Amino acid sequence: MPHERFVLLDAGEARPGRIPLPPAFSVKAATGDTEGRFSLLEVVLAREIPRHTHHGADEGVYVLDGELLVDIGHRSQTLTAGQFVLLPHGVPHALRPGPGGPPRVLQISSPGGWECFVEDMIEAGPRLTVGGGLDPARLNVIAGRHGITYEEPSP
Repeated sequence: MPHERFVLLDAGEARPGRIPLPPAFSVKAATGDTEGRFSLLEVVLAREIPRHTHHGADEGVYVLDGELLVDIGHRSQTLTAGQFVLLPHGVPHALRPGPGGPPRVLQISSPGGWECFVEDMIEAGPRLTVGGGLDPARLNVIAGRHGITYEEPSP
């Protein structure tokens, strides 16, 4: 019954996952909570997310605080508090913090599953980075299992 899936979180609370996530990632609705329909996370975007494509999931991002820079297709947008962007599956995009520091956003993925990718990334830790940034080739080892492809630089 739907009432059995009722979830109420207090301020600062997050849903438990397979592994503990750092405070920058707070799962509000896990894929299991929504029967796979979506997942919802509150995220503090502290580092650049390289250009990538979700092959099956649409991603929505609502900016709570700060500035989020979004590259979608061949254009760039700056989003501020109260703005929303829909990143449809199949469309390459990249995200990065604005000049004022890391923005705080709500990230919605439909269908769900994005929190599972985040857990896998956290588990892999620094093996995914080169020179302090996320390395697309290393990310793809994990991302492929979640229907995501990061663009790798040409040799």
